[in-house]
Amino acid sequence: MRMKLRIANCELRTPPDRAASRSDADSSFEIRPSKFARAFTLVEVLVVVVLLAVIVLALMAVFNSTQSAFRASVTQADVLESGRATMDLMTEDLRAMAPSLGVSNNLTGAVNFYANTNVNEQPLIQPMVGGSSTRTNVLENFFILSRGNANGVATWYGVGYAVAINASGSLYSLYRFAVNYPVAAPTNYPALIFSRDFGNFLANITSVTNIIGSHLMDGVVSLTVRAYDVNGGLMTNRFVYSGGNTNPVINQNVVYFPPALGQVGFEMFSNTLPASVEIEMGVLEDRTLQRAESIPLASAQANYLAGAAGQVHVFRQRVSIPNVDPSAYQ
Repeated sequence: MRMKLRIANCELRTPPDRAASRSDADSSFEIRPSKFARAFTLVEVLVVVVLLAVIVLALMAVFNSTQSAFRASVTQADVLESGRATMDLMTEDLRAMAPSLGVSNNLTGAVNFYANTNVNEQPLIQPMVGGSSTRTNVLENFFILSRGNANGVATWYGVGYAVAINASGSLYSLYRFAVNYPVAAPTNYPALIFSRDFGNFLANITSVTNIIGSHLMDGVVSLTVRAYDVNGGLMTNRFVYSGGNTNPVINQNVVYFPPALGQVGFEMFSNTLPASVEIEMGVLEDRTLQRAESIPLASAQANYLAGAAGQVHVFRQRVSIPNVDPSAYQ
């Protein structure tokens, strides 16, 4: 019983040293930083998000510019490849040009070389980039007569080129005309190659039944040829039209036509050939051509292409004619 009373009368007191240690512990707990105080604030999170968004947008801009440059280079390579192949084909046809040595009576008879502006097609006029001048894209049809051997048989070859502005949904399609006849055929066949066959080709270039024509490429907005004599002079400057004269002029076995869109057409016959010929061809980029073809109205297509002068690649080449006869200019 005494033990119980002592326990009941005793007081629970904290020893001074323990109270001090607890006070120290409490004070140390109060000044110790919370583990949650080490996290980012809302402002810091927003700043990081904004910075990451800016970086992502910058990377997307760089990626898009790189893709655009890559697509532009691929498009340019395609245009250069197709344009160069077409120019090489024209060059080979021109170098094979040969005289018919026949007689022509003003648009009748055998024609060695012909070029004239296609006045039936409205030319594409484009304001030049960064300037006040304009470019008129002229389309010319031209014909070449040559002679060679086919399986050991002397043969006349007729080759020509023409552009159809709108051919079954395709714009500015370049076509090549080609026929041949044995030299032993009736003597008027060299003349018929131009007057009959080439004429039929021009009358219906895009016909699927036109077996003498083949489609080469699209997007040819301009095509011109210029003939030069043995002295390097432009052959179309041998005369001057005056008084509204619209009749052809015959000079040294060449029939010159009145100027059209800045170009003078001609027909060469007998032994007259040019000493050299300059070809100029303007070709639209594929993406620009495809966008124009997707426009349903012809007027809207013309308006769109009028502002695409920077997307036209111009090819120009001077071709020497090996079979030229200098005596034809004397």
